Amino acid sequence: MWETSMKGLLSLVRRTTPSSFTYLCEKMGSSLNDKMDELACFAPGMLALGSSGYSPDEAQKFLSLAEELAWTCYNFYQSTPTKLAGENYFFNDGQDMSVGTSWNILRPETVESLFYLWRLTGNKTYQEWGWNIFQAFEKNSRVESGYVGLKDVNTGVKDNMMQSFFLAETLKYLYLLFSPSSVIPLDEWVFNTEAHPIKIVTRNDRAVSSGRSGGSQELDRQSRTRKEGRFRIHH
Repeated sequence: MWETSMKGLLSLVRRTTPSSFTYLCEKMGSSLNDKMDELACFAPGMLALGSSGYSPDEAQKFLSLAEELAWTCYNFYQSTPTKLAGENYFFNDGQDMSVGTSWNILRPETVESLFYLWRLTGNKTYQEWGWNIFQAFEKNSRVESGYVGLKDVNTGVKDNMMQSFFLAETLKYLYLLFSPSSVIPLDEWVFNTEAHPIKIVTRNDRAVSSGRSGGSQELDRQSRTRKEGRFRIHH
C-alpha cells in the first residue's frame, strides 16, 4: 500500500521557476492544480520516516525529496513579511510561490516535519528553521493570554482565537525539536496524526509478557538502545 501510494505521490511532484522549489500539486479529478496547502507540509516528515524501508539508493531518493519539500515549506514562512505561512500557495511560471489564502491559524505541519528530519538526519539546520518559525510566532501571535492566529500574514492583522492544536501539536513538536532524542525516542513511540505518542509493542514484547521464552535477550537489547536514544534506519 505504501509503495502504491508513493507512485501516486511522485506523479504530483513539480518544481518552480526560477528557484526550483519542489512542491506537490493538488489533484482534482484528472486535472492538476499548481497549488499546495501548508497542511501538506506533513509530507516531508512522512517521507523521511518511510525512506527507512527501502534499499540505500531508494532510501536516499525519498529522503532527498523530503528535504526538498521541507525547504519549500520553510519558505512558505520566509516569503511573507511576518515570516509566518499562509494557508496555501500557488506556483506560477517565473514566480516561485505566492500566498493564496493568507490567514495563519498556528498550524503544526511544517514544524512536525522539521522535528522528524532533525531526529533522522541530525542536521541542525532544521533546528534553526524551527527556531525562526517560533520567533515569528512570538513576534506576531503572542498576546497576554496566549497565542492567536493572523487574519493576513502579509499585514500581520491578528484574529482572536488560539486553536487547540497549537498546544497539542505545534508547540509539542517545537519542544521536541530541541529535546534530546531520548525524549520520546522514535524506535519506542509512534505519533498519530494529532501528535499523541503511542507505545510500540514488538513481537518480542508480547512474547515476554505472555510468558514465552526466547525474547528476553532481545528485549534487554532494545531497552538499552531506547535508553541511549538511538534510532536505527534499516535498509
